[in-house]
Amino acid sequence: MKLYKKIILGVAVCISLSACTDWLDVNTNPNTPISTDAEFHQRMPWMQYYMSHIYHIVASNSSFYCGHFYRNNEREGGAAKWQLGSSTRAVNAQQWFFTQVGVNCNDLYNQAMEAGAYHYAGAAKFFRAYGFMMLTDLFGEIPYTDAFGDNPSPVYDNGKTIFLGCITDIDEAIDLFSRQQEVVNGITPVSLAEGDCWNGGDATKWLKMCYLLKARWLNHLIKKESGSYKEGKYDAQEILSCLAKAQQSNADNTLIRHTDTNTPSHDVLGWNEPVDYSALYSCIGMNSNIYITKCYYDNLTNFDGRGVEDPRADKFIPWARSEKGVTTPADIKWSDDGKWRRSMGVDMQTDILSQSGPYALSFNATTQTWYCDSPSRQGDTIYVWTTCGGTGYAGGVDILYRRNKSYDRSALSGVFYARPTSPTFMASYAEACFIKAEVLFRQGNRDGAFTAYKEGVKASIDAVNDQIGVWTSEDANLTSCPSFTHIEQVEIDDFLNNGLGTANDLTIGKILTQKMLAMPFSNENWNDMRRYDYDTDVFMNWDKSYYYRNTPAGFTYCPEGEYPRRWKQASFELTYNTKNLSAIGAEVPGAAELGDGWYNSNVICTLQVWWDSKQQ
Repeated sequence: MKLYKKIILGVAVCISLSACTDWLDVNTNPNTPISTDAEFHQRMPWMQYYMSHIYHIVASNSSFYCGHFYRNNEREGGAAKWQLGSSTRAVNAQQWFFTQVGVNCNDLYNQAMEAGAYHYAGAAKFFRAYGFMMLTDLFGEIPYTDAFGDNPSPVYDNGKTIFLGCITDIDEAIDLFSRQQEVVNGITPVSLAEGDCWNGGDATKWLKMCYLLKARWLNHLIKKESGSYKEGKYDAQEILSCLAKAQQSNADNTLIRHTDTNTPSHDVLGWNEPVDYSALYSCIGMNSNIYITKCYYDNLTNFDGRGVEDPRADKFIPWARSEKGVTTPADIKWSDDGKWRRSMGVDMQTDILSQSGPYALSFNATTQTWYCDSPSRQGDTIYVWTTCGGTGYAGGVDILYRRNKSYDRSALSGVFYARPTSPTFMASYAEACFIKAEVLFRQGNRDGAFTAYKEGVKASIDAVNDQIGVWTSEDANLTSCPSFTHIEQVEIDDFLNNGLGTANDLTIGKILTQKMLAMPFSNENWNDMRRYDYDTDVFMNWDKSYYYRNTPAGFTYCPEGEYPRRWKQASFELTYNTKNLSAIGAEVPGAAELGDGWYNSNVICTLQVWWDSKQQ
């Protein structure tokens, strides 16, 4: 609970920061906190809370472009089907960063530098880099150099300016985290541990996270010429140098472990939800009608067609408590005791979405059986929601979800990444390994690439096993469900040795597909799809959905032959900053073809952001 007490303190002190104004000093209420009242270490948990939530809320939407998940709703479902008229979380991304995190960066930096608290100043640079890089990934152009100043209509910067500015900020963060904090005027600065909810004050972990993010971002530039990263070119050696200083094992991960106490302390400027549980629970875990796809299912159960199931499959694919019947399809997997059945994947290459499927499963309390309340969709019971349960916010008896709370027979397992207490991976060794594997493969070093690729898969499996151990130590009864059983070493060895292929048959596709499996809800999935132009030869078992290819209405926003490459700006930018948004169009790749109102075009989502283009 110490972590969340820090967040609560930050909320209490910083609640008025984003609305502060000088007006007239004589009108300042001494009983109401203003921006200058907050000490730097009190700002930090507030900023950490919103930064992690913004990123994962956005990723819970952008990941649906990539073909592993489907939801029957307008926003995430629209993203999954490429019906791009209203399929983003643009407001969450822009408003939450600008008003909750970014607005505090300058004050945190200036206060910390004055006090010799260099680690806090490093965090300020980290947040600025992290947030603006996320925004340029999503929107391409955004107010950057003119942000957080006095101008109510800040000018836009082009993507290259923002990208290189973020790299400069992360380089400064690296420098600051490398320093020792300094006594100023006889006063020892506050320890980083006082304000740090992510790494417990461990500056070394912050350094490793900074190096990983720098490597991640520089690796976006594969469409640029080779050269120095400082000039916006693809710099393989700098990426590898960063990775050598990033995470070297799972012990180096920046990992947020959440609780599910239904604390009365709520997120007061976002969704008014408890501050202690995972952001992905808000967007994925607590919601219905979210399914895995056949693409995701096949990549987990028969990767590369080798007939060796991934040991994470049972943890990532949802289960329903059930009993086998005479009409049960033969290819459904059951638990050893026959009391749990695993979901199948929705085949996005069929017309199932056009035929009103998959239809939501229901539970008959009288017969205590599952059914679909649609005469034409009876077979859709094979698809199990990813919905997760919990003991705090959801008020359940355990962390299983029950379609009918009165009946244990209606239990669903949920999925690993979306439970209230699922860990949030802000920076992971697994990602570092996959980036290294990609860079080495592109250099022709197949042996080195394969070693890194295999180590990335192992790191992901080990991290899953670690969290399974946490859950089952809290409730041993969970082990009756295959979603919570310990992954045995023999399973791990079999997959690593027989399921991944060899250095000789390694491909970029295998590396990136395994990266997606390890990081299923990350903006990097969409970034990778864009970097490699949605190549079906790269992304295994993936293709545009049947629904998109056979629903002409979708071509209004994403014409045939085009792909989702950016988000349209949030409504308040379109309404209140139109002049500056229009002006930046001259520097936007492809905008000239759309005319003066490029930013309001139906096909705005198909324009490349700077790093995704060949623009130098």
